Amino acid sequence: MIKAGIVGGTGYTGVELLRILALHPAVELVAVTSRADAGKRIDSVYPSLRGFCDAEFCEPSVDALAQCEVVFFATPNGTAMLMAGDLLARGIKVIDLSADFRIKDITEWEKWYGLTHASPALVEEAVYGLPEVNRDAIKKARLVACPGCYPTSVQLGFLPLIENGLIDNRRLIADVKSGVSGAGRKAELATLMSETGESFKAYSVAGHRHLPEITQGLSQVAGETVGLTFVPHLTPMIRGIHATLYAGFDGDFETIQTLYELRYQDEIFVDVLPKGSHPDTRNVRGSNRCQIAIHQPQGGNTIVVLSVIDNLVKGASGQAVQNMNLMFGLEEGEGLQTIALYP
Repeated sequence: MIKAGIVGGTGYTGVELLRILALHPAVELVAVTSRADAGKRIDSVYPSLRGFCDAEFCEPSVDALAQCEVVFFATPNGTAMLMAGDLLARGIKVIDLSADFRIKDITEWEKWYGLTHASPALVEEAVYGLPEVNRDAIKKARLVACPGCYPTSVQLGFLPLIENGLIDNRRLIADVKSGVSGAGRKAELATLMSETGESFKAYSVAGHRHLPEITQGLSQVAGETVGLTFVPHLTPMIRGIHATLYAGFDGDFETIQTLYELRYQDEIFVDVLPKGSHPDTRNVRGSNRCQIAIHQPQGGNTIVVLSVIDNLVKGASGQAVQNMNLMFGLEEGEGLQTIALYP
């Protein structure tokens, strides 16, 4: 059994990790931290875990995590970079769900996140945890930077087109909608359901901090700097990401559908839908799947890709467990083969 720990067990991604790992056949949860709830039984805070997790929350410290073989950081940005080095020095693998190790350009990271990076030496070592691109490197990694939810949906949607040089990489557009849980579990007026319900808005149009992460990933695949306009939106649902992606294209659309199907035919968590489909976020709710559909409106020179995920699963905790499975030589889908919730 893999001895696992979670730093930050009370946020949405932390609780989602608990939900998944509590049923994982190869994992034993040995430490779950929370400053606010230290000493409390986990199932007293989250009764949905009664009968599945009888441990107590503990204070976050390297010593408390010393018995772990892998530690997940489900924490705000700026936390993992303070502890990762000490854990790695003890031979403990680290999977960070925050943005601390995602962006290789430290100056760029500090600009977007407004912090001074505490462990720049580890950034170069960290492997970006998008299995559909970096599977071999993840298997050998001791530090994995788990992608953000917006970047996961956008990159998986664009990848086949960019890999095959079929679109104009200078003018990509990502119009993406997220449920309110993407903002995290905090008391903030703008993300209260009574404030977001019956309403819909774009935000951070001038620049969102996931933009450099997306362009970094797409540019590495393209072999050149891509030009991306990324506009996120907040929509009044709890879970889900819907990415509508646009790219200039001049070619045979029938080959594009086949191209996507071939690119993802061996990816257990990417489902390319039949031609003409419209994926719905509820089709992936609670699952680690990404569903994709491709369109060519009016037979014109624009390709539209629709990509949907659950932001808390494939966009965060599920993908983190997928990475863990690869790092420890397990079957990639172990503990993750769950059918989406409906309705």
